Amino acid sequence: MALSIRVFSAARRTCAVAAGIAALALAAPAADAQPESGATTEAAAPAAPKPPPAPEDPYDRGTPRSAVEGFLTAGRADDWERAAEYLDLRHLRAAERDERGRELARDLKGVLDRTLWVDLAELSEDPAGLRDDGLPAQRDLVGRIDAVQPPVPVYVDRVRRDDGVRIWKIASVTLREVPALAEQFGDGLLAEYLPEIFLTWSFLEIRLWQWIGLMILLGAAALVSWMIAWIAARILSPLWRRVPVVRVMIAPLAMLIGIGCFSGWRLLLGLSLPAERAVGGLIRIGVVLALTWMGFRLVNAAEGVLAGRASRLGNPAAASMLTMGRRAAKTLVLLIALLGVLQNLGVNITALVAGLGVGGLAVALAAQKSLENLFGGITIVADQPVRVGDFCRFGDQVGTVEDIGLRSTRIRTLDRTVVTIPNAEFSSLQLENFAARDRFWWKPKLGLRYETTPDQMRWVLVEVRKLLYSHPRVDPDPARVRFVSFGAYSLDIEIFAYIHAADVSEYLEIGEDLNLRIMEIIANAGTGFAFPSQTLYVGRDEGLDAAAARRSEAEVADWREAGALPLPGFPPDRIRELGGSLDYPPKGSALRRSG
Repeated sequence: MALSIRVFSAARRTCAVAAGIAALALAAPAADAQPESGATTEAAAPAAPKPPPAPEDPYDRGTPRSAVEGFLTAGRADDWERAAEYLDLRHLRAAERDERGRELARDLKGVLDRTLWVDLAELSEDPAGLRDDGLPAQRDLVGRIDAVQPPVPVYVDRVRRDDGVRIWKIASVTLREVPALAEQFGDGLLAEYLPEIFLTWSFLEIRLWQWIGLMILLGAAALVSWMIAWIAARILSPLWRRVPVVRVMIAPLAMLIGIGCFSGWRLLLGLSLPAERAVGGLIRIGVVLALTWMGFRLVNAAEGVLAGRASRLGNPAAASMLTMGRRAAKTLVLLIALLGVLQNLGVNITALVAGLGVGGLAVALAAQKSLENLFGGITIVADQPVRVGDFCRFGDQVGTVEDIGLRSTRIRTLDRTVVTIPNAEFSSLQLENFAARDRFWWKPKLGLRYETTPDQMRWVLVEVRKLLYSHPRVDPDPARVRFVSFGAYSLDIEIFAYIHAADVSEYLEIGEDLNLRIMEIIANAGTGFAFPSQTLYVGRDEGLDAAAARRSEAEVADWREAGALPLPGFPPDRIRELGGSLDYPPKGSALRRSG
């Protein structure tokens, strides 16, 4: 019977094995056929094992990261009783753990603030800690204090709570080093003599006494900077006229020296590492601002030197070029300073520049008008159709150019208003520069009465030509005086001449003198100016001056008989003889030079 049972069991196992082999054989074709249907299945990647949950703890000491973070948070809040709960005080006697624990917590927090930047992200969130750090299983490394030799490691240990639950605390082996570290990096005598509020109250990781120290050091650095600038100004003042750059460099250099003094003195305060980084960043920003100030002053000084040289060489056209160059140089200095400030604020300048390169096309499209105005301004400065101070006509308006900027040109009109025109538009206008002319065109038209005789007309033509040839401020080539037409109510004489004058005001003075002299010529000829009128006057007409008419006609007859009638033109030798012979300014004028 027993034998039968054993045979039956063996047969059953054999059947089970055969059934399994048959099932694998049937499954194999299906697996081979699966790729033919196009539906492939990838093996799922094994998920990273999640750390077990941290044990419940009123102080959140279940992981190395939470324990260190809790200690730092309690220290920032000056809650030293709570901070002591994160310390492994088993090496102390039970009676002194409370008071000594608070002291150790305060000293450790001060030492860490000054010597170690704790990166919480590098600490483990696993209740068991790091397993591959080469340390014992119940210990993790927070960091090393490299300010002393040999470096002091800061550990956290996994210890048993009173109820047997394992939690993390700052290791006692580290706490044994705290007294020695506190003597070197702690508050020292300040903790003994200053009131407690100066040591416990803090803002932005800076204690009250350190804030006061920073203010005192800042004032001392400013005083040193001012004294250096004052002394340098007294000593180097003889060099200012010969070397202008000395004057502009004194104040920025004094500021840099003051910043350097403050940077060195701040080490006496023993700031925490976060505060030290912040103050160091502000110091570097101050250096950037001082260098920017120096750059602006150097640009202004360079412009002044170049402008003086251009003025001595008689090249006033350089003024607009220097103005635009100064603005461009200051823009470049400001851009470099901005990049320096951003870098000290923690901005990744390399990524920023790369981003600007990628977005350069979009920026160019968005700034198309600005770029057009920029190149328009460059065109105006380079081609110089107008310069600053020139009086010009632009479009249907006239005015004086006051400024040619990077974006626009400002012109003050005759109404004393300022018109601002974008450079791209201004450079495309038809510009008439009145300041660029070398002579002024004088073209009055005289209308004489119809009673004027031909000889009187000849006499007037000759005398007016003599006036133009004799006047030292009238260009004799060409200087034309012609009887051109018979008008509706006058005999018309047209004068064409150019006047040498420096500006419009002087041109008007000379034109006024010529007009007065022509009035005298017309009166001496015995004729007069015609005038239109619609009014009928009934009265006795005194007529023309018969004696003057006879004199002018007799003089013309003498010219004719002598073969010296200067019509239709003056002989060249007569023109040379008359050249500059007329007194100008006329006698009696306040502008006439004596002698």
